[in-house]
Amino acid sequence: MKPFFKAFAALMALLFAWAAYVQLNDPDAAVWIGIYLVAALGCLGFALGKLPYWLALVLGIAYLAGTFLFWPESFEGVRFGERGMANMNIERGRESLGLAITALVFLLLSWRIRRDRS
Repeated sequence: MKPFFKAFAALMALLFAWAAYVQLNDPDAAVWIGIYLVAALGCLGFALGKLPYWLALVLGIAYLAGTFLFWPESFEGVRFGERGMANMNIERGRESLGLAITALVFLLLSWRIRRDRS
């Protein structure tokens, strides 16, 4: 694997671990901590050359499905920088965006694993 992708995965592992940490004050913290810790471990696995293609693809698809499952009924933006939850639509918008970013990362990593094997 190219060093750039290993470094990218290591950086994303740190960012996903941080995302898990900041969920501590969330009402449904256990769910989101788990979601982001799985992402952090997956990225760490990629950086170490231990993440199988099929797992990266399954995670990418699962996070993409979660993006649509958590999509708010009425999208009102994500409003970064606000403390607390302005309303449920904005909260679900933030959650969906986080899942979409995670999905993109794992779909990119699965593509890279597949490309390196061919």
